[in-house]
Amino acid sequence: MKDADGRLLSAELKLAGRLDARFFALLAALEGTGSIKRAAATAGLSYKGAWLMLESAGNLANEALLHSATGGAGGGGTTLTPAARALLAAWRVLEARQREFLRLQEAEFERLEALQGLLRRMSMKTSARNQFAGRVTALELGAVTAEVTLALRAGDAITATLTCDAARRLELAVGVEALALVKSSDIVLATAPAAPRVSARNRLDGVVSRLEREGADALAVVTLPGGAAVSASLAADAVDALDLAVGRPATALFKAYAVLLATRA
Repeated sequence: MKDADGRLLSAELKLAGRLDARFFALLAALEGTGSIKRAAATAGLSYKGAWLMLESAGNLANEALLHSATGGAGGGGTTLTPAARALLAAWRVLEARQREFLRLQEAEFERLEALQGLLRRMSMKTSARNQFAGRVTALELGAVTAEVTLALRAGDAITATLTCDAARRLELAVGVEALALVKSSDIVLATAPAAPRVSARNRLDGVVSRLEREGADALAVVTLPGGAAVSASLAADAVDALDLAVGRPATALFKAYAVLLATRA
């Protein structure tokens, strides 16, 4: 998955199983400010949280990590002991080595096009709960709008409507891999043996695999025969009205214009 630097690979570095990036950010801030209060604010921690972190580490260390002075001509303050500075220096070296290791490993992934594409699809951040990877099998360009058919890996298909300008901007063409994004609020569920005639172009038949209720709202997940899952947001009383239950068949319906498409840059 992408880390904060936009890389596909990431890893959390810890020393002694508990000293992580937050702790060393606090030490670095303390080294620069000489004040636990200012260091806590710099590191994005509460004053109490900073003290708890420092005390916990200090209790486990065999040498003092902090030296505090109060009052006097210098006005007091908190500084790192030689042991704490050595610990911080070691962290910086390890952190730099880890970044270089991950950079080298990601360079290897660049040679594995299929795996790289999979990871980039998984790393995309979006508010749409439903994300389906597929390949364009049909593209019809009209005067203003375009209609795109995306074949999913399990054999289902999704139709999307977008402007011709958007289709060109995404460089859509038959054979191109794309992601179909659909918000759960745009999904309508039907449970009749045959879904009623509706204007929605997309119809995916499956089985209810999960139901969640929270107050007046509910979430239903319908798993398709190929394993893909479709999430739908609905009112809690609609669960009873539709007689939804885990294990029962259901149809997910959504309009073509509710589908957003994304392609790899």
